[in-house]
Amino acid sequence: MTNGINWSVLAVRLDQPDAEPWIEQSSDLVLKTASVGKLLVLGDVARRIDGGELAADQRVSKTEARFVRDSGLWHALDQEELTVVDACRLVGAVSDNLATNVLIDLVGLDAVAAYGDSIGAKPMEMLDYVSGEARDLSVPGTPPTLSRASAASLVHYLRRLYDGTVSPRVEEWMSLSTDLSMVAAAFGEDPLAHNTIGEPGHPRLINKTGTDDGIRADVGLVRDGARAVGYAVIANWPTDESPPGLASVMERMRRIGAEIRDRMAQV
Repeated sequence: MTNGINWSVLAVRLDQPDAEPWIEQSSDLVLKTASVGKLLVLGDVARRIDGGELAADQRVSKTEARFVRDSGLWHALDQEELTVVDACRLVGAVSDNLATNVLIDLVGLDAVAAYGDSIGAKPMEMLDYVSGEARDLSVPGTPPTLSRASAASLVHYLRRLYDGTVSPRVEEWMSLSTDLSMVAAAFGEDPLAHNTIGEPGHPRLINKTGTDDGIRADVGLVRDGARAVGYAVIANWPTDESPPGLASVMERMRRIGAEIRDRMAQV
């Protein structure tokens, strides 16, 4: 814990299997990760599409889904149905909560957990549907949080994405992310237009963030030519205390991003 904040941090080159970490702090500490767990949902859906179990253009409806607003766009759109792939794109781009719930209805939480086990993701877990209400932990069986992970387990997920175990479709969907406010801020990319093929001297960044009261998390993969760096930074802090608060968390996350950026420019 640093100044009242619990951190789990890891940044390491993925193109060098035995590389020493660039940055590391309590990388095995399991913390709440908010929407980051949606990566497991995307991974399972992508696996099913690749295997022919799901059609990419299959239509899914929000009509009977667990309705939730907050992050996302679908709840504000007139369109009642989307293709499976478009729902995944919404999750990748704007962490769409309603699209996430529709996709979980499609495959099931147990299947998402089994997918995580198949790629060795634990302690990274997606524990529940997304809800717009506070969790009532007095109700038996209520998960303590939406998702949880350690930085090491998130980087493991990135390794499986880098080596092709996790479908390349997930990288495509992550490339649409519009939240570059945390670690990714250091790279100075346009949040609305950065999903281009990386060229030497201009890294390609993909990421997924998680945000809730007392939670900030950012996991990402930065490619520059043959080099690839995976990072995961998670911060949890008590919401009933004023300092250190959000400002210091965001400041440190951006400093970590700057260190990754600067080291990539040197190697």
